[in-house]
Amino acid sequence: MVKVKKGMKALVVGLGRSGIGATKLLCRKGVKVTVTDELNKTDLKDALEALKSFDFDQELGKHVLKSFSDADFIVVSPGVRSDIKPLDHARRLKVPIISELELATQFITEPIIAVTGTNGKTTTAHLIAEMIKAGGKTVFLGGNVGTPLSEYAARRERCDFVVAEVSSFQMDTTYTFRPSVSVFLNLAPDHLDRYPSFDEYIGAKIRMCSNMTEDDHIVVNLRDAKLMTLLSATRPKQLYFTTDTFNNISPHYAERFQGTYLEPVSMMHLKGTRWKDHDFTFQGSLLRGLHNRENMMAATLAAKLAGITNESIQKTLLTFKPLPHRMEFLGKKNQVYFYNDSKGTNIHSMLRSLESFSEPVILIAGGKDKGEDYSQLSDAIKKRVKNLILVGEAKEKMNRSIGDLSETFLVGTFEEAVYLAYQKSRSGDIVLLSPGCASQDMFRNYEERGDHFRRIVSSF
Repeated sequence: MVKVKKGMKALVVGLGRSGIGATKLLCRKGVKVTVTDELNKTDLKDALEALKSFDFDQELGKHVLKSFSDADFIVVSPGVRSDIKPLDHARRLKVPIISELELATQFITEPIIAVTGTNGKTTTAHLIAEMIKAGGKTVFLGGNVGTPLSEYAARRERCDFVVAEVSSFQMDTTYTFRPSVSVFLNLAPDHLDRYPSFDEYIGAKIRMCSNMTEDDHIVVNLRDAKLMTLLSATRPKQLYFTTDTFNNISPHYAERFQGTYLEPVSMMHLKGTRWKDHDFTFQGSLLRGLHNRENMMAATLAAKLAGITNESIQKTLLTFKPLPHRMEFLGKKNQVYFYNDSKGTNIHSMLRSLESFSEPVILIAGGKDKGEDYSQLSDAIKKRVKNLILVGEAKEKMNRSIGDLSETFLVGTFEEAVYLAYQKSRSGDIVLLSPGCASQDMFRNYEERGDHFRRIVSSF
Protein backbone atom coordinates (compact mmCIF):
# COMPACT_ATOMS: atom_id res chain seq x y z
CA MET A 1 0.00 0.00 0.00
CA VAL A 2 2.89 2.37 0.83
CA LYS A 3 6.41 2.04 -0.53
CA VAL A 4 8.57 4.03 1.87
CA LYS A 5 11.15 6.23 0.16
CA LYS A 6 13.70 8.83 1.21
CA GLY A 7 12.25 12.34 1.41
CA MET A 8 8.67 11.30 2.11
CA LYS A 9 6.72 12.88 4.99
CA ALA A 10 5.45 10.50 7.66
CA LEU A 11 3.30 11.07 10.72
CA VAL A 12 3.83 8.61 13.59
CA VAL A 13 0.77 8.46 15.86
CA GLY A 14 1.51 7.28 19.39
CA LEU A 15 4.89 7.19 21.13
CA GLY A 16 4.75 3.79 22.76
CA ARG A 17 7.30 1.10 21.90
CA SER A 18 5.96 0.72 18.36
CA GLY A 19 5.98 4.46 17.76
CA ILE A 20 9.55 4.77 19.01
CA GLY A 21 10.69 1.90 16.78
CA ALA A 22 8.89 3.29 13.74
CA THR A 23 10.39 6.75 14.27
CA LYS A 24 13.92 5.36 14.48
CA LEU A 25 13.48 3.29 11.32
CA LEU A 26 11.92 6.11 9.31
CA CYS A 27 14.61 8.59 10.34
CA ARG A 28 17.32 6.12 9.30
CA LYS A 29 15.59 5.72 5.92
CA GLY A 30 15.69 9.47 5.29
CA VAL A 31 11.98 10.09 5.85
CA LYS A 32 10.82 13.43 7.30
CA VAL A 33 9.07 12.40 10.52
CA THR A 34 6.55 14.13 12.75
CA VAL A 35 5.43 12.34 15.92
CA THR A 36 2.13 13.11 17.61
CA ASP A 37 0.70 11.96 20.92
CA GLU A 38 -2.04 13.27 23.20
CA LEU A 39 0.32 12.89 26.16
CA ASN A 40 2.66 15.78 26.95
CA LYS A 41 6.46 15.98 27.12
CA THR A 42 6.55 15.16 30.81
CA ASP A 43 4.52 11.99 30.32
CA LEU A 44 6.66 11.00 27.34
CA LYS A 45 10.08 11.82 28.76
CA ASP A 46 11.34 8.22 28.50
CA ALA A 47 10.21 7.93 24.88
CA LEU A 48 11.80 11.25 23.96
CA GLU A 49 15.00 10.23 25.72
CA ALA A 50 15.12 7.07 23.58
CA LEU A 51 14.81 9.26 20.47
CA LYS A 52 17.15 12.10 21.49
CA SER A 53 19.73 11.32 18.78
CA PHE A 54 17.14 11.45 15.98
CA ASP A 55 15.86 14.46 14.04
CA PHE A 56 12.05 14.72 13.95
CA ASP A 57 9.23 17.16 14.67
CA GLN A 58 6.98 16.83 17.71
CA GLU A 59 3.30 17.61 18.26
CA LEU A 60 2.59 16.56 21.84
CA GLY A 61 -0.33 17.15 24.16
CA LYS A 62 -2.84 17.09 21.32
CA HIS A 63 -3.25 15.99 17.70
CA VAL A 64 -3.02 18.66 14.99
CA LEU A 65 -5.52 17.87 12.23
CA LYS A 66 -3.43 19.50 9.49
CA SER A 67 -0.56 17.07 10.11
CA PHE A 68 -2.87 14.13 9.40
CA SER A 69 -3.75 15.58 5.99
CA ASP A 70 -0.27 16.79 5.04
CA ALA A 71 1.55 13.49 5.57
CA ASP A 72 2.40 11.16 2.68
CA PHE A 73 1.48 8.31 5.02
CA ILE A 74 0.66 7.69 8.67
CA VAL A 75 2.10 5.00 10.96
CA VAL A 76 -0.32 4.24 13.79
CA SER A 77 0.66 2.43 17.00
CA PRO A 78 -1.49 -0.57 18.02
CA GLY A 79 -2.48 1.15 21.25
CA VAL A 80 -4.15 4.02 19.35
CA ARG A 81 -7.85 3.50 18.62
CA SER A 82 -8.56 3.43 14.90
CA ASP A 83 -11.77 5.47 15.26
CA ILE A 84 -10.25 8.72 16.57
CA LYS A 85 -11.34 11.78 14.57
CA PRO A 86 -7.92 12.70 13.12
CA LEU A 87 -7.56 9.22 11.59
CA ASP A 88 -11.10 9.42 10.20
CA HIS A 89 -10.13 12.78 8.68
CA ALA A 90 -7.04 11.21 7.07
CA ARG A 91 -9.10 8.33 5.65
CA ARG A 92 -11.53 10.75 4.01
CA LEU A 93 -8.56 12.41 2.32
CA LYS A 94 -7.22 8.96 1.33
CA VAL A 95 -3.95 9.38 3.28
CA PRO A 96 -2.51 5.85 3.66
CA ILE A 97 -2.55 4.56 7.26
CA ILE A 98 -0.28 1.63 8.09
CA SER A 99 0.88 -0.25 11.17
CA GLU A 100 4.43 -0.37 12.48
CA LEU A 101 4.39 -4.06 11.48
CA GLU A 102 3.55 -3.15 7.87
CA LEU A 103 6.35 -0.57 7.87
CA ALA A 104 8.97 -2.87 9.36
CA THR A 105 8.36 -5.86 7.13
CA GLN A 106 9.10 -3.79 4.03
CA PHE A 107 12.72 -3.97 5.16
CA ILE A 108 12.87 -7.60 6.38
CA THR A 109 13.84 -10.36 3.93
CA GLU A 110 14.47 -13.14 6.48
CA PRO A 111 11.79 -15.84 7.02
CA ILE A 112 9.13 -14.63 9.46
CA ILE A 113 7.32 -17.03 11.80
CA ALA A 114 4.23 -15.16 12.97
CA VAL A 115 2.16 -16.19 15.99
CA THR A 116 -1.39 -15.03 16.63
CA GLY A 117 -4.46 -16.08 18.59
CA THR A 118 -6.49 -14.82 21.51
CA ASN A 119 -4.33 -16.46 24.17
CA GLY A 120 -0.89 -18.08 24.34
CA LYS A 121 0.86 -15.91 21.75
CA THR A 122 3.72 -14.74 23.93
CA THR A 123 4.53 -18.14 25.44
CA THR A 124 4.41 -19.82 22.03
CA ALA A 125 6.57 -17.16 20.37
CA HIS A 126 9.16 -17.48 23.14
CA LEU A 127 9.10 -21.28 22.86
CA ILE A 128 9.73 -21.12 19.11
CA ALA A 129 12.59 -18.66 19.56
CA GLU A 130 14.19 -20.82 22.27
CA MET A 131 13.88 -23.94 20.12
CA ILE A 132 15.55 -22.17 17.20
CA LYS A 133 18.39 -20.99 19.46
CA ALA A 134 18.77 -24.48 20.91
CA GLY A 135 19.14 -25.70 17.34
CA GLY A 136 22.15 -23.45 16.81
CA LYS A 137 20.46 -20.83 14.63
CA THR A 138 20.03 -17.12 15.26
CA VAL A 139 16.62 -15.57 15.85
CA PHE A 140 15.03 -12.19 16.53
CA LEU A 141 11.95 -12.29 18.75
CA GLY A 142 9.68 -9.26 18.64
CA GLY A 143 6.46 -7.69 17.48
CA ASN A 144 3.66 -7.41 19.99
CA VAL A 145 5.80 -9.36 22.48
CA GLY A 146 8.13 -6.47 23.31
CA THR A 147 10.72 -5.23 20.84
CA PRO A 148 9.07 -3.83 17.68
CA LEU A 149 10.09 -5.41 14.37
CA SER A 150 11.14 -1.95 13.18
CA GLU A 151 14.03 -2.13 15.68
CA TYR A 152 15.25 -5.24 13.85
CA ALA A 153 14.60 -3.74 10.42
CA ALA A 154 16.76 -0.73 11.32
CA ARG A 155 19.84 -2.66 12.42
CA ARG A 156 22.61 -4.13 10.28
CA GLU A 157 23.03 -7.51 11.96
CA ARG A 158 20.71 -10.15 10.54
CA CYS A 159 19.33 -13.39 11.98
CA ASP A 160 18.33 -16.69 10.41
CA PHE A 161 14.71 -16.24 11.50
CA VAL A 162 12.36 -13.56 12.80
CA VAL A 163 9.67 -14.73 15.25
CA ALA A 164 6.86 -12.20 15.60
CA GLU A 165 3.93 -12.12 17.98
CA VAL A 166 1.13 -10.45 16.05
CA SER A 167 -1.97 -8.83 17.56
CA SER A 168 -5.27 -8.01 15.91
CA PHE A 169 -4.58 -4.29 16.43
CA GLN A 170 -1.41 -4.57 14.35
CA MET A 171 -3.22 -6.41 11.56
CA ASP A 172 -5.95 -3.75 11.28
CA THR A 173 -3.64 -1.59 9.17
CA THR A 174 -1.37 -4.23 7.64
CA TYR A 175 -1.67 -4.97 3.91
CA THR A 176 1.44 -6.63 2.44
CA PHE A 177 2.71 -8.65 5.43
CA ARG A 178 3.62 -12.20 4.38
CA PRO A 179 5.04 -14.63 6.96
CA SER A 180 6.52 -17.89 5.77
CA VAL A 181 4.84 -19.63 8.74
CA SER A 182 1.67 -18.44 10.49
CA VAL A 183 0.69 -20.04 13.80
CA PHE A 184 -3.00 -19.72 14.71
CA LEU A 185 -3.49 -20.81 18.33
CA ASN A 186 -7.16 -20.15 19.13
CA LEU A 187 -10.00 -17.68 18.76
CA ALA A 188 -12.24 -16.39 21.54
CA PRO A 189 -14.11 -13.11 22.11
CA ASP A 190 -11.67 -10.39 23.15
CA HIS A 191 -11.15 -6.64 22.74
CA LEU A 192 -14.87 -6.14 22.19
CA ASP A 193 -14.33 -2.65 23.59
CA ARG A 194 -12.33 -1.96 20.39
CA TYR A 195 -14.19 -4.10 17.82
CA PRO A 196 -17.91 -3.77 17.01
CA SER A 197 -18.27 -7.56 16.86
CA PHE A 198 -16.43 -10.85 17.37
CA ASP A 199 -16.45 -11.36 13.59
CA GLU A 200 -14.52 -8.11 13.03
CA TYR A 201 -11.97 -9.16 15.64
CA ILE A 202 -11.60 -12.53 13.88
CA GLY A 203 -11.27 -10.80 10.52
CA ALA A 204 -8.25 -8.87 11.76
CA LYS A 205 -6.56 -12.10 12.90
CA ILE A 206 -7.24 -13.99 9.67
CA ARG A 207 -5.72 -11.20 7.57
CA MET A 208 -2.34 -12.57 8.61
CA CYS A 209 -2.53 -15.27 5.94
CA SER A 210 -4.04 -13.16 3.14
CA ASN A 211 -0.72 -12.72 1.30
CA MET A 212 0.65 -16.20 1.97
CA THR A 213 1.10 -18.66 -0.92
CA GLU A 214 1.25 -22.41 -1.43
CA ASP A 215 4.96 -22.21 -0.58
CA ASP A 216 4.11 -21.08 2.97
CA HIS A 217 2.70 -22.95 5.97
CA ILE A 218 -0.09 -22.46 8.49
CA VAL A 219 0.04 -24.19 11.88
CA VAL A 220 -3.51 -24.36 13.21
CA ASN A 221 -5.40 -25.72 16.22
CA LEU A 222 -7.53 -28.62 14.96
CA ARG A 223 -9.86 -28.30 17.97
CA ASP A 224 -10.81 -24.72 17.09
CA ALA A 225 -13.73 -25.25 14.72
CA LYS A 226 -14.02 -21.55 13.84
CA LEU A 227 -10.35 -21.35 12.86
CA MET A 228 -10.54 -24.55 10.83
CA THR A 229 -13.53 -23.26 8.88
CA LEU A 230 -12.03 -19.84 8.19
CA LEU A 231 -8.65 -21.22 7.11
CA SER A 232 -9.94 -24.15 5.08
CA ALA A 233 -9.86 -22.29 1.77
CA THR A 234 -6.49 -20.57 2.22
CA ARG A 235 -3.56 -21.36 -0.05
CA PRO A 236 -0.71 -22.24 2.37
CA LYS A 237 -0.02 -25.83 3.39
CA GLN A 238 -1.59 -26.70 6.75
CA LEU A 239 -0.16 -28.53 9.74
CA TYR A 240 -2.40 -29.35 12.69
CA PHE A 241 -1.94 -29.60 16.43
CA THR A 242 -4.52 -31.04 18.81
CA THR A 243 -4.79 -32.19 22.39
CA ASP A 244 -7.00 -35.05 21.19
CA THR A 245 -5.51 -38.52 20.77
CA PHE A 246 -5.30 -39.80 17.20
CA ASN A 247 -8.34 -42.06 17.67
CA ASN A 248 -10.45 -38.99 18.48
CA ILE A 249 -9.46 -37.04 15.36
CA SER A 250 -12.25 -37.03 12.80
CA PRO A 251 -11.63 -39.36 9.82
CA HIS A 252 -11.75 -36.36 7.49
CA TYR A 253 -8.52 -35.03 9.03
CA ALA A 254 -7.00 -38.28 10.28
CA GLU A 255 -6.42 -39.70 6.79
CA ARG A 256 -4.30 -36.71 5.78
CA PHE A 257 -3.03 -35.64 9.22
CA GLN A 258 0.30 -33.86 9.44
CA GLY A 259 1.20 -32.33 12.77
CA THR A 260 1.17 -33.18 16.47
CA TYR A 261 -1.40 -34.91 18.65
CA LEU A 262 -1.58 -36.05 22.25
CA GLU A 263 -0.56 -39.51 23.39
CA PRO A 264 -1.43 -41.00 26.79
CA VAL A 265 1.04 -40.53 29.67
CA SER A 266 2.08 -36.96 28.82
CA MET A 267 3.43 -37.60 25.33
CA MET A 268 3.16 -35.67 22.07
CA HIS A 269 3.41 -37.51 18.76
CA LEU A 270 4.79 -35.86 15.62
CA LYS A 271 3.28 -37.35 12.46
CA GLY A 272 3.45 -36.52 8.77
CA THR A 273 5.21 -36.98 5.48
CA ARG A 274 7.71 -34.16 6.10
CA TRP A 275 9.48 -35.90 9.00
CA LYS A 276 9.83 -39.30 10.60
CA ASP A 277 7.26 -39.96 13.31
CA HIS A 278 8.59 -39.04 16.73
CA ASP A 279 7.39 -38.97 20.35
CA PHE A 280 8.16 -36.02 22.63
CA THR A 281 7.55 -36.13 26.36
CA PHE A 282 5.91 -33.44 28.47
CA GLN A 283 6.93 -35.13 31.72
CA GLY A 284 9.16 -32.71 33.59
CA SER A 285 7.87 -29.66 31.74
CA LEU A 286 7.51 -26.56 33.91
CA LEU A 287 4.50 -25.34 31.91
CA ARG A 288 1.21 -26.24 33.56
CA GLY A 289 -2.19 -26.82 31.93
CA LEU A 290 -3.70 -28.19 28.73
CA HIS A 291 -3.45 -24.78 27.07
CA ASN A 292 0.34 -24.88 27.50
CA ARG A 293 0.38 -28.31 25.86
CA GLU A 294 -1.24 -26.67 22.85
CA ASN A 295 1.39 -23.93 22.94
CA MET A 296 4.19 -26.52 23.04
CA MET A 297 2.64 -28.53 20.19
CA ALA A 298 2.29 -25.46 17.98
CA ALA A 299 5.83 -24.32 18.76
CA THR A 300 7.19 -27.77 17.93
CA LEU A 301 5.67 -27.67 14.44
CA ALA A 302 6.98 -24.16 13.76
CA ALA A 303 10.45 -25.23 14.93
CA LYS A 304 10.37 -28.32 12.70
CA LEU A 305 9.52 -26.07 9.73
CA ALA A 306 12.60 -24.04 10.68
CA GLY A 307 14.74 -27.19 10.46
CA ILE A 308 15.29 -27.69 14.19
CA THR A 309 16.17 -31.19 15.41
CA ASN A 310 13.97 -33.27 17.69
CA GLU A 311 16.70 -33.24 20.34
CA SER A 312 16.79 -29.44 20.48
CA ILE A 313 13.01 -29.23 20.63
CA GLN A 314 12.78 -31.79 23.43
CA LYS A 315 15.43 -29.99 25.46
CA THR A 316 13.47 -26.73 25.18
CA LEU A 317 10.19 -28.38 26.15
CA LEU A 318 11.70 -29.53 29.43
CA THR A 319 13.76 -26.46 30.35
CA PHE A 320 11.45 -23.61 29.31
CA LYS A 321 10.21 -21.62 32.31
CA PRO A 322 6.79 -19.94 32.50
CA LEU A 323 6.96 -16.29 31.52
CA PRO A 324 6.10 -13.60 34.09
CA HIS A 325 2.36 -13.02 34.63
CA ARG A 326 1.37 -16.16 32.69
CA MET A 327 0.51 -18.91 35.17
CA GLU A 328 3.68 -17.90 37.01
CA PHE A 329 4.21 -19.86 40.22
CA LEU A 330 5.23 -17.39 42.91
CA GLY A 331 5.74 -19.78 45.82
CA LYS A 332 3.88 -21.31 48.73
CA LYS A 333 3.10 -20.35 52.32
CA ASN A 334 1.67 -22.87 54.78
CA GLN A 335 1.00 -25.22 51.84
CA VAL A 336 -1.00 -22.53 50.03
CA TYR A 337 0.22 -22.09 46.43
CA PHE A 338 0.21 -18.68 44.72
CA TYR A 339 -0.04 -18.23 40.94
CA ASN A 340 0.25 -14.96 39.03
CA ASP A 341 -1.80 -15.01 35.82
CA SER A 342 -2.20 -11.24 35.45
CA LYS A 343 -1.96 -11.65 31.67
CA GLY A 344 -5.31 -13.51 31.86
CA THR A 345 -7.19 -10.46 30.59
CA ASN A 346 -10.16 -12.23 28.99
CA ILE A 347 -12.65 -14.97 29.82
CA HIS A 348 -11.05 -17.57 27.55
CA SER A 349 -7.69 -17.12 29.25
CA MET A 350 -9.23 -17.35 32.73
CA LEU A 351 -11.02 -20.58 31.79
CA ARG A 352 -7.81 -22.16 30.56
CA SER A 353 -6.05 -21.19 33.78
CA LEU A 354 -8.80 -22.63 35.99
CA GLU A 355 -8.69 -25.88 33.99
CA SER A 356 -5.05 -26.27 35.03
CA PHE A 357 -5.97 -27.01 38.65
CA SER A 358 -7.70 -29.92 40.35
CA GLU A 359 -7.10 -28.34 43.78
CA PRO A 360 -9.58 -25.83 45.34
CA VAL A 361 -8.99 -22.36 43.87
CA ILE A 362 -9.39 -18.97 45.52
CA LEU A 363 -9.77 -16.74 42.48
CA ILE A 364 -8.99 -13.02 42.41
CA ALA A 365 -10.74 -11.52 39.39
CA GLY A 366 -11.95 -8.20 38.03
CA GLY A 367 -10.55 -5.04 36.49
CA LYS A 368 -11.51 -2.97 33.47
CA ASP A 369 -14.46 -4.51 31.62
CA LYS A 370 -13.88 -5.44 27.95
CA GLY A 371 -17.48 -6.13 27.03
CA GLU A 372 -17.44 -9.89 27.58
CA ASP A 373 -20.19 -12.21 28.85
CA TYR A 374 -19.04 -13.47 32.26
CA SER A 375 -21.79 -16.09 32.44
CA GLN A 376 -19.52 -18.25 30.25
CA LEU A 377 -17.47 -18.80 33.42
CA SER A 378 -20.37 -20.42 35.30
CA ASP A 379 -19.43 -24.08 34.98
CA ALA A 380 -15.76 -23.49 35.79
CA ILE A 381 -16.61 -21.37 38.83
CA LYS A 382 -19.01 -23.99 40.20
CA LYS A 383 -16.57 -26.82 39.60
CA ARG A 384 -13.23 -25.32 40.63
CA VAL A 385 -13.56 -22.08 42.63
CA LYS A 386 -13.85 -22.26 46.41
CA ASN A 387 -13.87 -18.48 46.95
CA LEU A 388 -14.34 -15.73 44.37
CA ILE A 389 -12.88 -12.33 45.25
CA LEU A 390 -13.91 -9.52 42.89
CA VAL A 391 -12.23 -6.14 42.60
CA GLY A 392 -12.12 -3.24 40.17
CA GLU A 393 -14.47 -1.60 37.71
CA ALA A 394 -16.08 -4.86 36.51
CA LYS A 395 -16.75 -6.39 39.94
CA GLU A 396 -20.48 -5.53 40.06
CA LYS A 397 -21.10 -6.87 36.55
CA MET A 398 -19.16 -10.04 37.32
CA ASN A 399 -21.01 -10.48 40.60
CA ARG A 400 -24.38 -10.31 38.82
CA SER A 401 -23.29 -13.05 36.41
CA ILE A 402 -21.34 -15.47 38.61
CA GLY A 403 -21.43 -14.18 42.19
CA ASP A 404 -23.93 -16.74 43.42
CA LEU A 405 -21.91 -19.74 42.19
CA SER A 406 -19.26 -19.59 44.92
CA GLU A 407 -18.64 -17.81 48.20
CA THR A 408 -18.05 -14.36 46.74
CA PHE A 409 -16.59 -11.16 48.18
CA LEU A 410 -16.51 -7.71 46.59
CA VAL A 411 -13.61 -5.58 47.82
CA GLY A 412 -12.48 -2.02 47.28
CA THR A 413 -8.73 -2.33 46.73
CA PHE A 414 -6.39 -4.79 45.10
CA GLU A 415 -4.42 -5.16 48.32
CA GLU A 416 -7.58 -6.08 50.22
CA ALA A 417 -8.34 -8.73 47.59
CA VAL A 418 -4.96 -10.44 48.02
CA TYR A 419 -5.01 -10.32 51.82
CA LEU A 420 -8.55 -11.70 51.90
CA ALA A 421 -7.57 -14.52 49.54
CA TYR A 422 -4.76 -15.57 51.86
CA GLN A 423 -7.02 -15.25 54.90
CA LYS A 424 -9.59 -17.59 53.31
CA SER A 425 -7.02 -20.16 52.16
CA ARG A 426 -6.29 -23.51 53.77
CA SER A 427 -3.53 -26.07 53.25
CA GLY A 428 -3.60 -27.38 49.67
CA ASP A 429 -5.49 -24.42 48.21
CA ILE A 430 -4.48 -22.39 45.17
CA VAL A 431 -4.61 -18.58 45.29
CA LEU A 432 -4.88 -17.54 41.65
CA LEU A 433 -4.81 -14.04 40.20
CA SER A 434 -6.51 -14.46 36.82
CA PRO A 435 -8.54 -11.28 36.36
CA GLY A 436 -10.44 -11.97 33.12
CA CYS A 437 -10.32 -8.20 32.60
CA ALA A 438 -7.93 -5.49 31.48
CA SER A 439 -5.90 -3.67 34.12
CA GLN A 440 -6.23 0.02 33.24
CA ASP A 441 -8.85 0.81 35.87
CA MET A 442 -6.26 0.38 38.65
CA PHE A 443 -2.88 -0.13 36.93
CA ARG A 444 -1.01 1.04 33.85
CA ASN A 445 -0.87 -2.46 32.41
CA TYR A 446 -1.10 -6.13 33.33
CA GLU A 447 2.64 -6.21 34.15
CA GLU A 448 2.24 -3.58 36.86
CA ARG A 449 -0.75 -5.50 38.27
CA GLY A 450 1.20 -8.77 38.31
CA ASP A 451 4.28 -7.16 39.84
CA HIS A 452 2.14 -5.66 42.60
CA PHE A 453 0.59 -9.07 43.28
CA ARG A 454 4.07 -10.60 43.44
CA ARG A 455 5.23 -8.00 45.98
CA ILE A 456 2.23 -8.59 48.25
CA VAL A 457 2.66 -12.36 48.09
CA SER A 458 6.37 -11.97 48.85
CA SER A 459 5.46 -10.08 52.02
CA PHE A 460 3.69 -13.20 53.30
